[in-house]
Amino acid sequence: MGKTELKSFGKPDEVREFPKGRLELIKIGGVIVGRAVLEPGWRWATSVQPIAKTKSCEAPHFQYHVSGMLRVRMDDGSEFDCRPGDVSFLSSGHDAWVVGDEPVVIVDFQGMVDYASTR
Repeated sequence: MGKTELKSFGKPDEVREFPKGRLELIKIGGVIVGRAVLEPGWRWATSVQPIAKTKSCEAPHFQYHVSGMLRVRMDDGSEFDCRPGDVSFLSSGHDAWVVGDEPVVIVDFQGMVDYASTR
């Protein structure tokens, strides 16, 4: 059995900042969990795409939506909104943006290892 661990987003292991957003990463239990805070006006295509250099977001995400509203458009054209309390799984190939004046806060259990990384 592995050792017991406790960590807090108040002291993340790594922080990545990008236009109108911030990603905090915690390494725990052999996995990486990310908390993203996305400000009004944030959109993947303008804030992260220049870093990723891909047509759309290629990272799959398994997320819990804490606050704000996030609109997601898949490469196939389907579109949906994620609201507080929702859990979403996004496959590769999507764009997303903040809707409204409230920041979006997401806890992501998959897909943040390389997100907005300049390495």
